Amino acid sequence: MRRTLAATVALLGAGAMALAGCSGTDDGTDSGTPTVVTSTNVWSSVASAVAGDKATVTSLYTNSEGDPHEFEASAADTAEVTDADVVVLNGGHYDAYMEDAIKGSEATAINAFDLLAGEGHDAGDGHDHGDMNEHVFYDLAVVGEVATEVGDALADKDPANAETFRTNAKAFNEKITGLRGQLADIKAAHDGTKVAQTEPLAGYLLDEAGLIDVAPAGFTQSVEEGQSPSAADRAAMEDLLSSRTVHALVYNTQAVDSVTESVLASAQKSGVPVVKFTETLPDGVTDYIAWQSGQIQALSAALGDHAAH
Repeated sequence: MRRTLAATVALLGAGAMALAGCSGTDDGTDSGTPTVVTSTNVWSSVASAVAGDKATVTSLYTNSEGDPHEFEASAADTAEVTDADVVVLNGGHYDAYMEDAIKGSEATAINAFDLLAGEGHDAGDGHDHGDMNEHVFYDLAVVGEVATEVGDALADKDPANAETFRTNAKAFNEKITGLRGQLADIKAAHDGTKVAQTEPLAGYLLDEAGLIDVAPAGFTQSVEEGQSPSAADRAAMEDLLSSRTVHALVYNTQAVDSVTESVLASAQKSGVPVVKFTETLPDGVTDYIAWQSGQIQALSAALGDHAAH
């Protein structure tokens, strides 16, 4: 997990003091419509699928190119969280600004990372050497559970539309089941196939697909923390590509620097298929299912007819 800037903590601390008298209410907006605030547009897409037109959903981070780890919330952002009826955060210190902001709120808080244990995972799944992997929006089971939790929370805030919220959550989970079926198909064809990520972004998804991320742990950890990997880790990563030990490079387009660009060039030169994954929804995409389905299909196409060995 990248270390967030100290300025973020200071800003949120000041915001919390200024807003100490504010809190969310069960009545939502003045119109009676519940309000949901999420950290990123990934989680707002999940919440919106459940809310439909019966609640207002907004996200604080919507940039399709920047790095969500480095987002700094403003006082206005903190106020929006404080005044919400339901808050959805990633947790695991991925969006630490949300963890701080909800301390001054009476909103129902749904922490996706905290749901890992209930889905039979621990924090190290999908991450090299058992380190914490906070990218739980790539854990489809957890995403489905978040949708269920959002449905229940909105039903509590707005009982008149409870059936709609829970029906929408169920429909979303049926689509999640469809995505998991796509991963099962990949696993059936490619179980044990080696791939490499530039950052441990999609670890949970790759695990479910039966793929093994063999990128050097030191390399991916350095990229995640915004640091330069060691010469040894860079050489090891380059060797995986030049030798075609891996059958796909999973490239995080929102954690890019000269090192990752060099890795991308090496993969392309060596003929290793590149699959571009993102941390937030790309421009023009508002639907979580469509986003992940596209990425899963790209992954499957990259692996092609290769059989694990």
